[in-house]
Amino acid sequence: MRTALIIDDQSAVGEALSLLLSLHDIRPLIAATPQQGLELLDREAADVVIQDMNFTADTTSGAEGVALFHAIRQRQPDLPVVLLTAWTHLETAVELIRAGAADYVAKPWDDAKLLATVENLLELSEASRLRAQAAAEQRHRQAQLRAGYDLRGLVFASSAMERAVELACRVARAAVPVLITGSNGVGKECIAEVIHANSALHDGPLVAVNCGALPAELIEAELFGADAGAFTGAGKAREGRFEAADGGTLFLDEIGNLPLSGQVKLLRVLETGQFQRLGSSRARRSSARVISATNADLAAMIAAGAFRQDLYYRLNVIEIRVPPLAERPEDILPLAESFLAGGCVFAEEARDALCAHHWPGNVRELKNAVERAGLLCRDGVIRAADLHLPATRPAPRPLDEPDRETIEAALHGAGGVVSRAAQRLGLSRQALYRRMQRFGIQPPDPA
Repeated sequence: MRTALIIDDQSAVGEALSLLLSLHDIRPLIAATPQQGLELLDREAADVVIQDMNFTADTTSGAEGVALFHAIRQRQPDLPVVLLTAWTHLETAVELIRAGAADYVAKPWDDAKLLATVENLLELSEASRLRAQAAAEQRHRQAQLRAGYDLRGLVFASSAMERAVELACRVARAAVPVLITGSNGVGKECIAEVIHANSALHDGPLVAVNCGALPAELIEAELFGADAGAFTGAGKAREGRFEAADGGTLFLDEIGNLPLSGQVKLLRVLETGQFQRLGSSRARRSSARVISATNADLAAMIAAGAFRQDLYYRLNVIEIRVPPLAERPEDILPLAESFLAGGCVFAEEARDALCAHHWPGNVRELKNAVERAGLLCRDGVIRAADLHLPATRPAPRPLDEPDRETIEAALHGAGGVVSRAAQRLGLSRQALYRRMQRFGIQPPDPA
């Protein structure tokens, strides 16, 4: 059940808040002193704390409340704390908000405003709890994945990449063709290596050929081999990649660049396991498993007559899509750290710049940027300027920079609850307090 801890020396305050919260299905816990509150917090699970700022008679400095707040933060840094007091100095409120206080409510309070604040914080607390639980479950899944399979040192933290890796591991033992799709530089070859490493053919060779890096007239000879005299310059017989990969895995990158004549021969190998060298009529066999990859839209190529539909269905028994780096920002910093060399470290500004960049070139671009920065930086510290990334436009705000009237209207519309007004304006509470201070806007009086 949702639980709120009330720490206030006035019994009437405790009773009134207890009744208000109970009527809205929030279990109240009451403590009359800071020490009692901290002891209760050690014994009971609370989702939010409502604390007074003064506990000794005739004391108005708020020092006791500040000390209590910091003691709570030390015990439970993520527990939301609402400050309840008649003490209304904005500067001090701003400092406490900066220190992590969830919100500030003045005495005598308005029941509706206080309840709205608590409800909002309970929702945020529950969302935070669910996020933490999901993150813990994700870490557990990924640890199991690393323990159960050979991931070839693949670095990832995102759930999007986790799904691609997990699928690669699951299909590795099945001797079926796999098509890996994704834009340039996302790590398609790394996924192919994971599949091979966890397959029954892992002791055999992994042979890679980039179909996009060879002239069209040489691709067939590269894949299937050629007898002496098969074409100009072929002075002796040449083994093809299918022969070299026999008993292992053949990785065909940029499969969309394979010419139609080569597609016919590849289809025959997939169907029969047999092929012929250029200039030869002798059938040869290969038990190589074929894994292909492309950044092209093969469906569009089929419609244009540039790719055989029957070959597509043969290659695409299982498709694994590797998401671009922009769809898995959680992977940026772990990958960047893995590319560091020579004892280099990132300054905080460099980390911010890495996370702000969209990485159209994906992992390949990230690796190049980090390696270049490592050579250019001084004292082994990589700063934002060393990365030479283009200036990033700031993320769009929900509203334009609010003026005084907009802020006052938002506060009025939110019933005086600062956290709700900040949400309406697309600002954090701290950012709203700073703007209130700049415009000289006092905290709203209770209704």
